[in-house]
Amino acid sequence: MSMTLPRKVRMVEVGPRDGLQNEKAVVPTAVKIALIERLADSGLTVVESGSFVSPKWVPQMADTEEILAVIRRKPGVVYPVLVPNMKGMEAAEAATGVEEIAVFAAASESFSRRNINCSIEESVARFQPVAERAEKLRWRVRGYISCVIDCPYEGAIAPAAVASVAEKLLAMGCYEISLGDTIGTGTPARAQAMIEAVAAKVPRDRIAVHYHDTYGQAVANILASLELGVAVVDSSVAGLGGCPYAKGATGNVASEDVLYLLNGLGIETGVDLDKLASAGRFISGALGRAPAAGVAQALAARA
Repeated sequence: MSMTLPRKVRMVEVGPRDGLQNEKAVVPTAVKIALIERLADSGLTVVESGSFVSPKWVPQMADTEEILAVIRRKPGVVYPVLVPNMKGMEAAEAATGVEEIAVFAAASESFSRRNINCSIEESVARFQPVAERAEKLRWRVRGYISCVIDCPYEGAIAPAAVASVAEKLLAMGCYEISLGDTIGTGTPARAQAMIEAVAAKVPRDRIAVHYHDTYGQAVANILASLELGVAVVDSSVAGLGGCPYAKGATGNVASEDVLYLLNGLGIETGVDLDKLASAGRFISGALGRAPAAGVAQALAARA
C-alpha cells in the first residue's frame, strides 16, 4: 500500500450535469451557461456540461445541445456530456464541439435494473457500440460505476464486483473509470478496500473517485483514496446534487471542500478557490439557497 500522496490532482467538475439534473425547478439555460463559464474560468479543466438523455426522464438536461452551441469555450478545458445509448450518441454527434462522453454502469444488479432497466451485462453491451462509434470519432470515453460501496436495495457491494465492472469498462475503451459511492455510505477503510480491488484490474492512474457526502465522510474518503495513489476526484460546486434513492442524501461532495483539502496538502490543481467559491455562490443564489459547502460558508462569513 502506497502512502505517498500525488503531486497533482485533476478535479472533474460534475455540478452542471450530475448536480443540476436533480433540481426540481427548471434552471434557465442562461444560468447553466454562466455557471459552466465561471467554473472554467476558475481553472478547472473538466466541466461536465450536460447529457443526451430523454427529456422525459431528465427534463433538466433538455437544453444540452443549446448549451454546447453557446458556451464560451476556454482552451485546455474539456466539456464532457453523458451518453446513455446510441440514440444519445447520435444526438451528441449532431451537437457542437463534443470531444468527450461518459457512460455509466452499476456494481449492483438491483440498482442497474431499477435505474436503467437492464442487467449489468446488458448495460455494458449497450455501451459497446457507443464506445466503438466514439473511437471512430476520436472522442474519449469515461466510465462511471454507481454503488461501489453500498446499494440502497442490496446493501454492501463486494469490492470484487466493482472490479469486475471496471475491468469490463476498461476493455470497452474507457480511458478512465470513476468509482461512485452513490448513496454516500462509504468510510475510508471500505473505500480503500474497494480501490485496491479495482486497482488489481485497472491501472491506478486510470481510476477516479466520486463520493457523495450523505454521512459526512466524502472528504475523508478522498484523502484515503489519495493515499492509494488516486489522482482524479469528481466533485460538484456548492455541493449540488443528491441521490433520489437515499433518504436524506446531501449530494456530491462540494468542489470548494475538495479544493481546500488539496490546497492544505500542497497538492497542485490549478484551480483558484476564490473563483470557485464565487461560482458556487452564483448558482446557489440562482437556486435560492446557501451553498452546501462548509468552505464556501466559511469564506462567506469571513468576507
